[in-house]
Amino acid sequence: MKVLVLYDYPASPGGLATQGELLYRGLKEIGVDVYPVNFEAAQEKEWYYRWFQPDIVVGIGYWGHTPHLILHPKQNGALPVPWLVADGYIANYQEILNDLPLILVTSHWVKEVYTRDGLTGDNIEVLPVGCDTDAFHPFDKNNPKVAAIREALGIDPDEIMVLTVGGDAASKGAQEVMQALAINNSKAPPWRYVCKVWPQGRTQLQNLADLKLAEQLGIKQNIIYTMNIVSRNFMPYLINACDIYAAPSRLEGFGMPQIEAGACAKPVIGIKAMGMRDTLIHGKTALLAEVAQEILMRETILGSASGFEEGHRYIFDKPRTVDYRASVHDIANYLMDLMENPELRIGLGQAARERVVENYDYRKIAKRFVEIVEEKLGIS
Repeated sequence: MKVLVLYDYPASPGGLATQGELLYRGLKEIGVDVYPVNFEAAQEKEWYYRWFQPDIVVGIGYWGHTPHLILHPKQNGALPVPWLVADGYIANYQEILNDLPLILVTSHWVKEVYTRDGLTGDNIEVLPVGCDTDAFHPFDKNNPKVAAIREALGIDPDEIMVLTVGGDAASKGAQEVMQALAINNSKAPPWRYVCKVWPQGRTQLQNLADLKLAEQLGIKQNIIYTMNIVSRNFMPYLINACDIYAAPSRLEGFGMPQIEAGACAKPVIGIKAMGMRDTLIHGKTALLAEVAQEILMRETILGSASGFEEGHRYIFDKPRTVDYRASVHDIANYLMDLMENPELRIGLGQAARERVVENYDYRKIAKRFVEIVEEKLGIS
């Protein structure tokens, strides 16, 4: 089997790039003939089509990347197999996607979204995202690399560190976590809440809104926002520096940071919805808050990326759920349980580590990919 993998290559620290990089690494390590290339690099992709002549071209992205991941390989006589996440309403490309022999998606919830938006689902298979369980594993709190992170953040050894990581924090449920921390503040052990976000314009605006909420809640002095460019080499130590990983996300097709936190044997607080229904087991590997609210949209504005003129108003036949809000009271209860009970933190973390190693190690995901391709396409 000869595979060409299209993603944000060379890999940036983002989720889609990491998803592609780990598939490439996993396939290479299990002996598949595989090469990586940037999904937008038209000339380089054509070069690979000509001399490498891949059996399949796997493209990592979302439906809006169809021209790069699907149409370009097809126009050059190659077989595309997109591995997609969900990102908004699928307003275009349904016919092209339905015509493919195989589509991979990151969770059963993503498959539900695609079928909701007009795909038959007959050609869709679920393939979870891999995790580098060699890099993401438990470290002792006294490890100098871990201790240096807490020291740099100004967190005392006796303080409970709660962590959320994302492009921005609010989309990962940080505002709900802050409200929960405010409920617990008078009775909780000493704590600090760290939100590690990515530097970009929209994040700066969201940070201001989040910090304003923290001030209104009276907990701003306990909140730490860090907005720096970091590499994947840094992330295992940052996660190991925390005591609790909290990300009851508003929109989550898989939840890579939650998986990485589990790989580091950290207890995770999530939401009982979306991709986390696949990856986390409530009460065993994580604590999942109930859904308190579904945010519905009756109409949206579409543009050229969706096959319409700019500013096109599109009205749905039925209101669409665009994101979720976790129960603040559930989060508050789970935070108190974890803050007051070190044994519970250890137990959930150990079970999470075992589940990630068993189900999401990137080499096992690569083997599962090969099995799906052999079964569905007859390519070996």
